[in-house]
Amino acid sequence: MSAPHLRDVAERRASEAIERLRAFASIESPTDRPEAVARMQDRLAAEFEARGFRIRHIHRPGAGPHLLARRPGSYPQGRQLVLGHADTVWPEGTLARMPVRVEEGRLHGPGTFDMKAGLAGLFTALDILDEVGISLPLEPVVLVNADEETGSPTSKELVVRVSRTVRRCWVLEPPRGPNGALKTVRNGVLRVRVTVHGEAAHAGLDPGTGASAIAEAGHVVHALHALQDVERGISVNVGRIEGGTRPNVVAARATLECDARTPTLADAEALIDRIHALRPTVPGTRHEIDARVEIPPLEPSPRNRALWARAVEAGRSVGVELEEVRVGGASDGNTAAAWTAVLDGLGWVGDGAHADHEHVVLDRVGERVALLAALLASPLE
Repeated sequence: MSAPHLRDVAERRASEAIERLRAFASIESPTDRPEAVARMQDRLAAEFEARGFRIRHIHRPGAGPHLLARRPGSYPQGRQLVLGHADTVWPEGTLARMPVRVEEGRLHGPGTFDMKAGLAGLFTALDILDEVGISLPLEPVVLVNADEETGSPTSKELVVRVSRTVRRCWVLEPPRGPNGALKTVRNGVLRVRVTVHGEAAHAGLDPGTGASAIAEAGHVVHALHALQDVERGISVNVGRIEGGTRPNVVAARATLECDARTPTLADAEALIDRIHALRPTVPGTRHEIDARVEIPPLEPSPRNRALWARAVEAGRSVGVELEEVRVGGASDGNTAAAWTAVLDGLGWVGDGAHADHEHVVLDRVGERVALLAALLASPLE
């Protein structure tokens, strides 16, 4: 069957994907409730098993189970990875005030856009490929982790381990904007912690003595924010400050925690060097700096650009003209990109990630399912 007919089948079966998403979004799965995420993973496992996949539940302390699914068979070109996550940012009980519902052609509810839609679409994409008899050239390996919304602390090594064994990676995170632009460049994330050490003194009995760590922390905040370069895609934000003991004590210690993001690893390394070059302004204080790359950038590498070109062809084959975009947020695709070609943003068109108006647009479901099916079925160059 030709690719245009693949779009026709996807449109016909879009309602199945929508109902599946409705069921997924009705299972609350906040990251910090492992037992809740486990319920979502059990539902996903049942869907995979019904399609001939072999399942592994991978347990790590402090997180819900991670799910690894593979479909055995004969695949002449190796393996391809599909990345998703079962957890959401929404606490249990959110459905009471944000029920899953359809309004004005949109399906609303916690976790619909980010990213249970991508998971729901995956199963329908597999189903339509089976229906029309298109064999996959690469074995589908699916990793659905349980802690992506907190930076994948217990699953990052799984992402690395699997990414090293595959030829390419499709990420089911939502696309960007009303045109459903795919994410070909994502900023990397730096975590910066600056501890300022000062000297305590009695603020009333000995004014002007001691060395205020809080006063110095104020200078550090301004110095860090001055490193931001929005035009180049470099963001710096001090999001948390803690310090001092009592109002009448000159603070001997203060700590700042900072989120910084850069479009390239070279930018990240340069920014780290500039942070380490900061010097105290308040006499008698000193800095203790911890600055490191937590998530590497998803950069426009040659293999990623080649995958994008293949996606453009696959999109046109099912009547979808793709757009690409750079975003500041990171995903597990950033981690995978160190080892294989990655394309991100293959969920459904919508809006409101982490917001009360989270939703997907229902009349765009068929095209997104068809696109994912075409990508899974596309051969390597």
